[in-house]
Amino acid sequence: MRKPIKGFSKLSKLDKIEWIAATYFTDADSAKQAITQYWNTDQKLQQLHDEFIENTITNYYLPFGVAPNFLINGKLYTIPMAIEESSVVAAASKAAKFWLDRGGFKTEVISTTKIGQVHFMYNGDFDKLRKFFKTVKPKLFEDSQHITKSMKKRGGGILDIKLINKTEALEDYYQLHATFETLDAMGANFINSCLEQFAKTFKSEALHFDDFLEAESHIQIVMSILSNYVPDCLVKVEVSCPVKDLSEDHSIAPHDFAQKFVQAVKIAEIEPYRAVTHNKGIMNGIDAVVLATGNDFRAVEAGVHAYASRQGAYSSLSHAEIVDDVFRFWMEIPLALGTVGGLTNLHPLVKVALEMLDHPTAKELMQIVAAAGLAQNFAALRSLTTTGIQEGHMKMHLMNMLNQQNATAQEKETIVAHFKNNTVTHSAVEAALSNLRMMRNN
Repeated sequence: MRKPIKGFSKLSKLDKIEWIAATYFTDADSAKQAITQYWNTDQKLQQLHDEFIENTITNYYLPFGVAPNFLINGKLYTIPMAIEESSVVAAASKAAKFWLDRGGFKTEVISTTKIGQVHFMYNGDFDKLRKFFKTVKPKLFEDSQHITKSMKKRGGGILDIKLINKTEALEDYYQLHATFETLDAMGANFINSCLEQFAKTFKSEALHFDDFLEAESHIQIVMSILSNYVPDCLVKVEVSCPVKDLSEDHSIAPHDFAQKFVQAVKIAEIEPYRAVTHNKGIMNGIDAVVLATGNDFRAVEAGVHAYASRQGAYSSLSHAEIVDDVFRFWMEIPLALGTVGGLTNLHPLVKVALEMLDHPTAKELMQIVAAAGLAQNFAALRSLTTTGIQEGHMKMHLMNMLNQQNATAQEKETIVAHFKNNTVTHSAVEAALSNLRMMRNN
């Protein structure tokens, strides 16, 4: 019977691996070999990776690919993408090439405001609280100057602080709702530090306010934390061209393709079951670039999906229309990204990714990431409304299937050639490989 372990974090990396292998694996030696084979031979680089998180035992590798030919606002990019899913990089590249000769992607940063909140409970008179907030607000800015000094020099800082009454939703619940500009930093640590200072000042000043003589029992700070919902940190991206120029796929007339494409988007606008998968396709492109550039894809995912639900029902992030025989496809999406701080200054491949993108500002990275998301969505919808998603998707999975079957290099070459003109399925691949091996052994 397995027992809890005490002091695990204090063990050396090798001792951690020894315990894990002995406790959870029937073949401890194979487990240790699988774990240690991904250690970097450069000890300094491995130590850097070990110190990113706690209890590190090895490195988990993802493919780092690139999607070339992205024309964004007249500038050509090759976009780095870190992702494990077959077909994502290929689809983004194909969409980028398609729009390269049709004007490329047009992008615009609408706003870059980020949000943080001090959540607190107050069971006294709201008018007294409002009067107190008006009095203490300048002090909130003043007491956080030691935190905001450097950010203000660069043009950022605290934009505003508001008192929000949420008692209709939850008894005695109020917020200090603050907005921030963090420039090229994602700004999580900056925002959280400011919020915690707000809470400290707010609580202490209440004790000295004339109308708050019993403030200790009135104000209870619950927590101070940034929000990953950033509906005012928005970027817009679009592509457009005359309908007659949508003529690359000769299996369907340009007008018919455009009509089907628009209908597919409209379905995602009103049907949540479709919208979730539709938006997941957008996030395939977005997450891959966010991860490659050392940003927090979990925060981006949370904020994006909340934004997709802002009207009260989950809906498509992207939209399409045909007006005067011009096809237009676009989306507005919230992206809180950074190009300084965090892993951007530490991870060697993040440095490579950002240099590949010409050291973008946070605003430029927002536009690049949005273009990758729209490209991915266009590629998926083009497949869905023409050949179907599986034809191209399964061919991109072919090599994974062959590797699962331990195919040799010669077998891979033969099977790949066979499926250039045949439908790829797991059973078809297994049968083709089995027949090939039988023929070779006879």
